[in-house]
Amino acid sequence: MPPTLASLVHHSALKLTVRAGEDRLDVPVRWAHVSELADPVPYMEGGELLLVTALKLDAEDPEAMRRYVKRLAGAGVVGLGFAVGVNYDDIPEALVEAARQEGLPLLEVPRRTPFLAISKAVSAAIAADQYRAVTAGFAAQRELTRQALTTGPEGLLAALAAQVDGWAALYDASGAVVAAAPEWAGRRAARLTAEVERLRERPAPASSVVAAPDTEDRIELHSLGTGRRPRAALAVGTAAAPGTAERYAVHSAIALLTLTTERSRSLQAAEQRVGAAVLRMLLAGEPDHARTVAGDLYGGLLDAPFRVLVAESAPPGTDGEPLGGLAEAADSAAARSGESVLVVPGRERLVVLATDGGAAVAACTAYAGALEAARLVPESSGGEDGGLVVGLSAPAGPIAAASAYRQAEQALSVARRRGRAMVEHEHVAAGSVLPLLADDAVRAFADGLLRALRDHDATGRGDLVASLRAWLSRHGQWDAAAADLGVHRHTLRYRMRRVEEILGRSLDDPDVRMELWLALKATSAE
Repeated sequence: MPPTLASLVHHSALKLTVRAGEDRLDVPVRWAHVSELADPVPYMEGGELLLVTALKLDAEDPEAMRRYVKRLAGAGVVGLGFAVGVNYDDIPEALVEAARQEGLPLLEVPRRTPFLAISKAVSAAIAADQYRAVTAGFAAQRELTRQALTTGPEGLLAALAAQVDGWAALYDASGAVVAAAPEWAGRRAARLTAEVERLRERPAPASSVVAAPDTEDRIELHSLGTGRRPRAALAVGTAAAPGTAERYAVHSAIALLTLTTERSRSLQAAEQRVGAAVLRMLLAGEPDHARTVAGDLYGGLLDAPFRVLVAESAPPGTDGEPLGGLAEAADSAAARSGESVLVVPGRERLVVLATDGGAAVAACTAYAGALEAARLVPESSGGEDGGLVVGLSAPAGPIAAASAYRQAEQALSVARRRGRAMVEHEHVAAGSVLPLLADDAVRAFADGLLRALRDHDATGRGDLVASLRAWLSRHGQWDAAAADLGVHRHTLRYRMRRVEEILGRSLDDPDVRMELWLALKATSAE
């Protein structure tokens, strides 16, 4: 504890006597300062014990003393020491009464006690307090280090909570609580997700002080990591601002947790290199070799039904930050649920292999949906705004990994054309092919194929396009198609011969009929 007026009064060598403010002696003293100025307030910082002999004061003037004491109290002076036997044999009653009215502690300093002795006592007490704080801080650092090495982040958080007499929580890169101490602090820490998200938007290292909802806790949030995006965050909740020893403990915890996250980062980079090799083997049709290389790294992921997710920046070459966010979402969700996930990041492409129906797939779907809702996905691949497009395969096993990868790429291509954040291959396969015709290249082909027929119709010499559409929709049935058009079947036969003559192609060829039908559909969708 820092020195207080009470500790100075009880100091046997100083012989100080309390003349006013007896109920306020427990306030800390930051320093002892001597000043004979009539107005020393401009030179005060607050927390001082002011020592005077009243050399330039009219200490017997009640009104002057009221103004003097009031200004001292307003400046944060915690006490006034008056030396008797120098200019006054006793403390004038006017000063005593003013101190009582203002509640400012007034100490009588006997002549045999020099002001220097009081200054030395304060200085020695402050130094002793700082030494105790530093010693306690080093002890806390040793204990936190021991816990970090023996029990991991959970033990470190428990030790930190004990050191600060409060609680502590660790958040992962997604802002989710991964550990808290004591156990009840997890619920309290979970309410700060929004604050943690705001902290993560700032470059590391960053910190903030927030108020906890429904509590009186003072909470400090600190980002962890050395990269552009924080890898994790630490929350420390206390009833009051931490002291010097507590501050040492908090800073030690930040350093240790940062080292832990950065070490995890290096391990993660190595794991990603292994993952890339495993993925190449799976795509090459070598699942047995992939299992041998992976060992126990991915648990049963390579044996259970999984999905392949392929994501790219949109448009290509733009800021890849959404890809990093998607990778973090997959990793964090898998870690929380205890499932394995294979993440292979690249500069402009991310590949994720995750358990079908698992938390990682759900987290990636939610992340892509949030980006789309925030209008971060451009309307086309030529858009200017950065975003993300994702393709998700159908469930597959290790033997069909290459097929699942192709499915994910196909779904990604559809997502890019449609301006969607994410498309699942199953939805593409279960839907109609017609939305796929809404492509500029397809429309250009259709316009070129049908242009000669439309030019013919524009001269008023017959309705060949409508007749072709009716005939194809009736699968070449002359009577039914003619009835739809309201013409004789011989008239329809003549029109179809004219179509063949103008296009130079035979309608008996099923490929020609297919192309013409798709061209009609593509142009009718405009």
